[in-house]
Amino acid sequence: MILPIVAYGDKVLKKKADDITEDYPELDKLIENMFETMYHAHGVGLAAPQIGKSIRLFVVDATPFAEGEDGDPSCEDFKRVFINPVIFEETGEEWGFEEGCLSIPGVREEVFRKSTIKVEYYDENWDLYEEELDGFAARVVQHEYDHIEGILMTDHLSPFKKTLLRGKLSDITKGDIDINYRMRFPKK
Repeated sequence: MILPIVAYGDKVLKKKADDITEDYPELDKLIENMFETMYHAHGVGLAAPQIGKSIRLFVVDATPFAEGEDGDPSCEDFKRVFINPVIFEETGEEWGFEEGCLSIPGVREEVFRKSTIKVEYYDENWDLYEEELDGFAARVVQHEYDHIEGILMTDHLSPFKKTLLRGKLSDITKGDIDINYRMRFPKK
């Protein structure tokens, strides 16, 4: 089932999410719905707060970044479920990339992130993993991890950039935008 994506301005997007346990109700169905919602919106990641659930869960499929001549091999078959993840190390050079967000449609801005991370997480079978990721795989995970920490990509921007985006962000909050996927707007 395709779920509505929560738009910029909703309080759930600014709240630090809670850990979940193995007995979380209908977790398999929720994960399936999150992947379906993400694919329908042409995203590469979706965090539970983006569908209104303040829990530490996100899904990613960064394989589109592996395609093409300039593709990133770190994203080859990079489809994962992250439950209760913890990024415990960020290293390497910071590099900028124009990021977008399904909760902030129509806004793409350069965000600087460290190139390599170490993350610990449970997958959908509650198997525990510790991985070192770099390149676009690391970036996608950092972006989604920010969501469960109550941080948006706009929080990484300078005050000047935020001022320039004020009108566009206000329009998103009110639902005064053209999109091709279901959304829930806080001021509509």
